[in-house]
Amino acid sequence: MSGRVYLDWNASAPLRPEARDAMIRAMDAVGNASSVHGEGRKVKAIMEHARTQVAEATGALAGDVVFTSGATEGAALALADQGYVGATIEHDCVAAWIDPKLAVDTYGQVTVEEPEGTALQAANSETGIIQTLPEGLGFVDAVQAVGKVPFAFDWSQAERGLVSAHKLGGPKGIGALLLKSGVDVCARIRGGGQESGRRAGTENIIGIAGFGAACEAAIRDVNDGVWEAVAEIRDLFEDAVTSVADDAVIVGREGPRLPNTSCVIMSGWKGETQVMQMDLAGFAVSAGSACSSGKVRTSRVLETLGYSATEASSAIRVSIGPDTSREDVLKFSDAWTRHYLRRRQRAA
Repeated sequence: MSGRVYLDWNASAPLRPEARDAMIRAMDAVGNASSVHGEGRKVKAIMEHARTQVAEATGALAGDVVFTSGATEGAALALADQGYVGATIEHDCVAAWIDPKLAVDTYGQVTVEEPEGTALQAANSETGIIQTLPEGLGFVDAVQAVGKVPFAFDWSQAERGLVSAHKLGGPKGIGALLLKSGVDVCARIRGGGQESGRRAGTENIIGIAGFGAACEAAIRDVNDGVWEAVAEIRDLFEDAVTSVADDAVIVGREGPRLPNTSCVIMSGWKGETQVMQMDLAGFAVSAGSACSSGKVRTSRVLETLGYSATEASSAIRVSIGPDTSREDVLKFSDAWTRHYLRRRQRAA
C-alpha cells in the first residue's frame, strides 16, 4: 500500500537488496548439496560460502554454524532437556525451555547466578534493553542484537547462541544455532546427515544464501556507524512524543538500549487499540513481540519490570531501521499525538 510507513523492524526487517540478489542467484543452482556430482558441489559451495558469511558476522567458526528453519527451531535444538534457568523476559521460543526463576531489576537487567546453566538474551525485542552478558553463558539469544549493535559470539564465551535472518534483513524461515568449539547438540530432526548430523533435512539453499548476504551487509552497517544515525532518529521521535504527552513512559530510556527501539506506555490506552488506529493512519507498529500478537494477555516483560497490568497492556513498540527517515517518525508522532489529544479532550 503506497504511502505507508513501516516502523516494525524488530518483528521483521525489510529484505536487503544484497540478500534478494543472492537468493535469485541461488534459485538458478540445480542440484542437492549432498550430491557429489558437479551440480551438487556448486550448491554445496553456495551454502558453505553463506555459512562463512554468517560465521564472520557473528564471531563463530564456520563449522559451528548450524542452519535451522529459524530461531524457534534453534532454541529447541539448543535448550531441550538441558535444564537451563533464565528470566521471564526471554522470548517465547526460549521461555518454552527454561526455568524462569532469575530475578530482573526495574532497569530490565537479569541477575545471573551461574552463567554456564543460564539462558540470557543479548537484547529484548519489546523494550530494546541490552543485557550485560557475563562470560561463559550456557546460551545467548542474539537475535535482536546481531546487525544492530556490536556482538561477537566468541567474545561472549557462551556455549550456544541464536541468530535469525529476517531480523537483520534476510529472508524469513532461516536462522542458525551457533556452537562454541567442542560443544555439540543432539539432533531433534533426524534422518540424513546434513548439518554435520545436527539437523537432518535438505538445506534451504535459497534462504541460506540470502541469510549469508544479509549478515555481511548488516555487519558492514554496524561497523560503518549506520545505527548511530538511527539512534538519533529514535531520540527525535521520543522527544516529539513526550513534548506533547508528558505522561507517556519510554521504557528503558535511562539505560542501554538497541538504537532503533522505543517502547511507549500510555496508561489506559490499550496497545492493541493504538496499533489499529496507527494502522488505519498508515503506520505499522506493534504492541510487543510479533510472536505474541493476537494473544489476549498483557506483556509479561513489562510486568516483570514492575509495570502494572494496565500499564503493560497500554504499550506500543516502535522499531525503526536505516531506511527510516526523520520525516517518517515525525509524521508518526504527529498522528499518535493527535489521537492522544483527542483522548485527553474526551476524558476532560
